Amino acid sequence: MPATPRTARAINDRLALRFLQDEGPLTAGQLKDRTGLSRPSVADLVERLTASGLVTVVGEAGAQRRGPNARLYGIVADRAHLAALDVRTESVRLVVADLLGTVLARASLPVEAGERTGAAVERAVALLEHTAKEAGVDRLHTVGVGAPGLIDPASGELRDSSGLPEWHRRLVAVLQERLPARVLVENETNLAALAEQLDGAAREQDTFVLLWLGLGIGAAVVLDGRLRRGASGGTGEVGFLPVPGTTGLPTAIDCGGGYHSLAGSAAILELAAAHGLVAPGEPVERAAEVVRDAVASGADAFLDALADRVVLGAAAVVAVLDPGCLVLAGEVGRAGGETLAHRVATRLTAMSPLATEVRPGTLGGGAVLRGALLMARESAQEDVFGPTA
Repeated sequence: MPATPRTARAINDRLALRFLQDEGPLTAGQLKDRTGLSRPSVADLVERLTASGLVTVVGEAGAQRRGPNARLYGIVADRAHLAALDVRTESVRLVVADLLGTVLARASLPVEAGERTGAAVERAVALLEHTAKEAGVDRLHTVGVGAPGLIDPASGELRDSSGLPEWHRRLVAVLQERLPARVLVENETNLAALAEQLDGAAREQDTFVLLWLGLGIGAAVVLDGRLRRGASGGTGEVGFLPVPGTTGLPTAIDCGGGYHSLAGSAAILELAAAHGLVAPGEPVERAAEVVRDAVASGADAFLDALADRVVLGAAAVVAVLDPGCLVLAGEVGRAGGETLAHRVATRLTAMSPLATEVRPGTLGGGAVLRGALLMARESAQEDVFGPTA
């Protein structure tokens, strides 16, 4: 069926707004070139978006070009404000941003292992409220939350899983109760994949798997441009994957006998200690630092042994999904860089007939927070950039 004039206008408006989001301020002539619309259609579009408060004149294209044709139009960034949270086992990191995703303020909060649920939640919510106020934001439109654990595909709620602190689930509920904002929650590894796809190692990749190597192990699966979550939200729970080299098998409530016990941060530190790189009992948070130092110092025996472990999970993922591209992300993946990625790729080529490029992640641990902000931005813009009158 042919589009109605109203539908056509809405489509053109969204197209123009997308170009302004991706490229920054543009003149009417540049919008004409980008959209392929006629000059009168672009003039109507600009007038319509300006009247709706979505677009405004932000400058001129150059001193040599004066007048209406030189005006630069940009999105009104303070039309809505966003927040993003990266909820870890023992910390919360957050940012407050405008509608374009420009960060206005940052904050972080440590959470002790034995801290009471109510106290941890109250401190995290208070930090978000205080940070928003300090940034001059009275009301948040959308809040994106990245957390470990399973996200129910039907309800979008953070589900119970082994080892997940109670305050994680309570925090999401309290944010929804206290804030006049839309609160979205997503698995942290999935958000890292979103960030790496838009800003990092997986740019222009419609099909890839992100293997998260950090304190824990996880994977995010993107096939044909879509993030795949599975029937219960558990796609990518590769920490539970049975692999050779462990002393037992994982259980439904403990991934200790699975891939996690070979390639998680604690296991990496044990491996480093066995190679004389660190003393036994180092804090697991040091795993990325140890891998980075090993790359810098050329500790080939350790890096070879680490690649031997990482490739076991990678080969299983490739055999099932054939993604063509594997991103080694997270703090450890970024620390290993091209050195670790090359070693894993070499072993993967010997183990699998499926051609797979292995890339190091470029965003490290910051990928989760960046992905949460991108999720919030996309949702807010979908609402704010709705059909204009």
